[in-house]
Amino acid sequence: MAWRNHSIITEFILTGLSNDPHIQALLFVLFLGIYLLTMMGNLMLLLVIRTDSRLHTPMYFFLSNLSFLDLCFSSVTVPKLLKDLLSEKKTISVEGCLTQVFFVFITAGTEAFLLSVMAYDRYAAICHPLLYGQVMSSQLCVRLVLASWGLASLNSVIIVLLAINLDFCEAQTIHHYTCELPSLFPLSCSDISINIDILICSTLLHGLGTFLPIFFSYTRIVSTILSISSTSGRSKAFSTCSSHLIAVILFFGSGLIRYLMPTSGSSLDLLSSLQYSAVTPLLNPLIYSLKNVEVKAAVRRTVEKYLHYFR
Repeated sequence: MAWRNHSIITEFILTGLSNDPHIQALLFVLFLGIYLLTMMGNLMLLLVIRTDSRLHTPMYFFLSNLSFLDLCFSSVTVPKLLKDLLSEKKTISVEGCLTQVFFVFITAGTEAFLLSVMAYDRYAAICHPLLYGQVMSSQLCVRLVLASWGLASLNSVIIVLLAINLDFCEAQTIHHYTCELPSLFPLSCSDISINIDILICSTLLHGLGTFLPIFFSYTRIVSTILSISSTSGRSKAFSTCSSHLIAVILFFGSGLIRYLMPTSGSSLDLLSSLQYSAVTPLLNPLIYSLKNVEVKAAVRRTVEKYLHYFR
């Protein structure tokens, strides 16, 4: 691999979340519970959307893809975190570290694009309900999801190429629980000024490119909702997009804090990373299940169906 010619060290040491064995044991139980609930919640949502024909609509097609992404995103970082919480020496190879960086970017990047696509879907449903079926055709939905994966993959390749050419000479301690570029850059003995500029530009372009469509979509959505005369009509229209809006705030808020603020190794760095890589994938299925009447009804029908099957 290209980085073997540059790096003197072969592995990094992660400081993790704590050095106290008792706290590590408690954190292991906590994050094991979070990971298992994340798997169960997202798999349940995928199963319900798959088996209930009433949910075979563009909105739930995108939601099923979001659940799949949350499964992948959580699995990129949490299993390694769980392993390190049980280990005295928390190490990761240079190759493994850069691989983790790549998959963090591709899953997080795809989720950002998908949340933007879901905002457009809600805009079409609320602002142009009579044309919704024509605008959000099944072919367009598939293309939008594929484009989300494609653009995120391209961005991930560019980002990882920045890291491959870095020299890592002596410093090998990452003050974090996972490999992320903001934590890797301070360890490099290369000139990283250009790399940091490219990372910031990439984050801004990616963030603004996905957030601005969300902003303009919700500007039109709010305007349309306020023009509805009946209170029940406004409440129903708002309920169709409130879950998505909460998911957007949770994901973009913590992600932009992590990649636009200077890395300090502080608790804020750890909390922002934990928020979007561990907590948000857990909360998304809960948000969409608890705040969506159709999903709750579909969950009940699915549970009753399988209970009847096993009787």
